[in-house]
Amino acid sequence: MASPIEDYAILSDCHTAALVSKQGSIDWLCLPRYDSPSLFGALLGDQEQGQWMLRPADPDATCVRRYEGDGFVLITRWTTADGVAEVVDAMPYGDRRADLLRRVRGVQGRVRFVQELRVRPDYARAMPWVRQTGTPGRPELVAVAGPDAIVLRGATLRAHGHAHRGTLTVGQDQTVDLTMTWFPSHREVPPRIDVDAALASTDRWWRSWADGIAYQGPYRDAVVRSLQVLRALTHEDTGGIVAAATTSLPEEFGGERNWDYRYVWLRDASLTLEAFLAHGFTAEAEAWRGWLLRAIAGDVDDVQIMYGIAGDRDLGERELTSLPGYCGARPVRIGNAAVEQYQADVIGEVMIALETARLRGLAETDYSWPMQRALLDYLEKRIDDTDNGIWEVRGEPRMFTHSRVMIWAAFDRGARAVRDGGLDGPVERWEALRDGMRAEIDRQGVDEDDGYFTQSYGTREVDASLLLLPQVGYCAADDPRMLRTVAEMERTLLRGGLLHRYRTAVADDGLAGGEHPFLACSFWLVQQYADSGRVADGKALMDRLVGLANDVGLLSEEYDVENGRHAGNTPQALSHLALVGAADALAGVAGRGANQHLAPTTDADGAAATAPAPPRA
Repeated sequence: MASPIEDYAILSDCHTAALVSKQGSIDWLCLPRYDSPSLFGALLGDQEQGQWMLRPADPDATCVRRYEGDGFVLITRWTTADGVAEVVDAMPYGDRRADLLRRVRGVQGRVRFVQELRVRPDYARAMPWVRQTGTPGRPELVAVAGPDAIVLRGATLRAHGHAHRGTLTVGQDQTVDLTMTWFPSHREVPPRIDVDAALASTDRWWRSWADGIAYQGPYRDAVVRSLQVLRALTHEDTGGIVAAATTSLPEEFGGERNWDYRYVWLRDASLTLEAFLAHGFTAEAEAWRGWLLRAIAGDVDDVQIMYGIAGDRDLGERELTSLPGYCGARPVRIGNAAVEQYQADVIGEVMIALETARLRGLAETDYSWPMQRALLDYLEKRIDDTDNGIWEVRGEPRMFTHSRVMIWAAFDRGARAVRDGGLDGPVERWEALRDGMRAEIDRQGVDEDDGYFTQSYGTREVDASLLLLPQVGYCAADDPRMLRTVAEMERTLLRGGLLHRYRTAVADDGLAGGEHPFLACSFWLVQQYADSGRVADGKALMDRLVGLANDVGLLSEEYDVENGRHAGNTPQALSHLALVGAADALAGVAGRGANQHLAPTTDADGAAATAPAPPRA
């Protein structure tokens, strides 16, 4: 059985990622890209779906983990009855190879390790042909299945059924290097890697990247780690930013809300781009803009809300039977049917991100501004269409208030590009569309009785995406309608002090079951508290949220309050970029001492909460 989601650390070479458990097992690895079929898939089943286990033979061994400095070289220190040893795990950056390194080094006494390898290519649908190709002095094992091949070097492994096992022992100051390299099966076996040089260059690159982070505010360690996670999920060559490293980790344990997040959502990537730009990284912004231009090239009417890492369009959703699911949560999905949805907000997210890039000095090209004009033309043609919204509901499309606000934002940014930026475009028409959209939202997106923004037209429900309205400039954070909206969220969406996206039992999303609080939403609430003067509340919630990160600073999509567990895909880009935004908001108000008088209320569980008591309209 897989480990708890919060027990996993990530390794990344900015082409793909591996997840390593506290038990020393690599349970998830897709090669050569984040969205390639898995080679190790025990995360979504058990050892039979593939893993690489390396841990002390002592069953009572204990460990502590950390990343080396500001990077993704993972150091796990094991303590046993006979000694202390460390395992250094890394995926080398920048060598144009697909390597995984596991260095075992003795610290004190002698420690015996056990190693077990189960290679299961193609989401565990293939059993490889394995052969020994080394010598007693230089052991080497090659496994081949279809287009995939790996070579494992460094310690002797012997076949035991469909697994390969071995042991190794290190004394003080002794080192054993284990390496695994993926390569296309039609090519020759790659040469051995220089482990010392690879570890040094990888550590140096991550430290250098972290040194460029422009941030000196509160929660700096969490901000730095979060920005690094975003970089670790950004493909080095294409600039595509995946939403998470995994597929089908459940939002509800044992439930069906299991999705493949190993793709590039225009929305999430746009938000990540803004986070990079706000902290000094324009090269990533330029790379992503290039990715966007390639991805949507052609007829803009064919624009999708998400793409593959290289701009791939074919992301059709399928269910796998070869992977039983995390703790039995089925189905396991690859691809994502949301690619077929119309989500009206995404063009607004793109326009905001590209305006931010322009204001930060990234000049428009011969193609980038015409692309934005074409996106606005497309949006105008669909301005009266219902959509599936930011939460990708699989029920009936509606007029989601957040989506309508993002349409407003798209035309607002287009008009500003002409008025303030000197670019060409039908500014009067865009301004008329923008102003008409505001009038519509103010008329239909606000509850008539209590004066708060609603999830969609014609309902009294709220959802957490409404917290983004002040962030995109639609209204002020202390607008009375926003204060009432926050009060209604605190009344209906807070569970155990954390915020749900919406009430699944009331707002039909076309799916069975429920879910846990969505971490990004709670970070958005921190920002709303900070920007509306509730700084003490914002800090208290931020402290709690940062404390939910695992031992190496990673956050998943959701959090199971009742059982204290991470839930959903991990590490989740949206959670980490929302953390960065919340920290920025608190940094922006630091020293102002703003905290209005609060009226005590309770959340949906009856737990103590605080909320302003705005006057009714």
